Amino acid sequence: MDVSFLGGPHPQRGVGVVAPFDFALDRELWRWVPDEVSLHVTRTPYVPVEVSLDLARLVSEHETLGEAVRALGATGPEVLAYACTSGSFVGGRAGEQAMCEAMTRAGEVPAVTTSGALLEALDEIDARRIGLVTPYTMSVTHSLEEYLAEDGVTVVGRAFMGLTRHIWKVPYRDVVDMARHAVSGFTGKADALFISCTNLPTYDVIPQLEAELRMPVLSANQVTMWAALRRLGTRAVGPYQALLDPSARPGSAHLEPPRLDTGPLGTGPVSAGPVDTGAPPAPATGEGALPEGPPPWS
Repeated sequence: MDVSFLGGPHPQRGVGVVAPFDFALDRELWRWVPDEVSLHVTRTPYVPVEVSLDLARLVSEHETLGEAVRALGATGPEVLAYACTSGSFVGGRAGEQAMCEAMTRAGEVPAVTTSGALLEALDEIDARRIGLVTPYTMSVTHSLEEYLAEDGVTVVGRAFMGLTRHIWKVPYRDVVDMARHAVSGFTGKADALFISCTNLPTYDVIPQLEAELRMPVLSANQVTMWAALRRLGTRAVGPYQALLDPSARPGSAHLEPPRLDTGPLGTGPVSAGPVDTGAPPAPATGEGALPEGPPPWS
């Protein structure tokens, strides 16, 4: 069979992604990527440490980043993205900028990190007061708040789960429940909501949350892909997401997304829980395993 008439494949543009060894949401990253762009993903070496500030420091060492970037070099990426929130905020703003510089030196192309992309996205939507959702422990969550404060961003409400492993297994139900509690009582006080951690699934809940909470909702994987693709001169794809579509932002005609049932496996509504007061978060309970019932809240 003569297939010469197909004329393809079309040229591809590459984004090189460096992720922590336990990153498990490759397919979610791809959902923001247009057809003409390919993701080339590599991971940092395994270390026997659970999610913590210590792990964040280990997976963001410049030597580790350099080796990962050089491994990606054979694929010819036009931009590099470090897909880890905690690994890119643990060193503060100066540490995040140094990471980008180290990756660019190793790969000779522009580089972004998740935490740097977050600040860029908050500027894009003009948000300075936010609600915050994390799967982390209290100490990791507090470190993120300190990073945001360096850029003049205030966290007005938060919810966290206290997990140290298997974060990718958190169901949409719990993500939505945390989001509701992070901004409960702060209507009109938060400009946006940020859902942290590239290992926390978010793609399908962003439209529903934006419609329900009436504010832009950003997530770690979303801002990472948005910033990387922006440097390619192209746009991330995704329906009803305020970061990607200015017409969906406050003050514009807001498109109402399809309703998503967030009960476990589509079986029912989410459960209620306590409201965060904006005070410093209390330690979450448990040893890092996923809770059987509703998750703990700050």
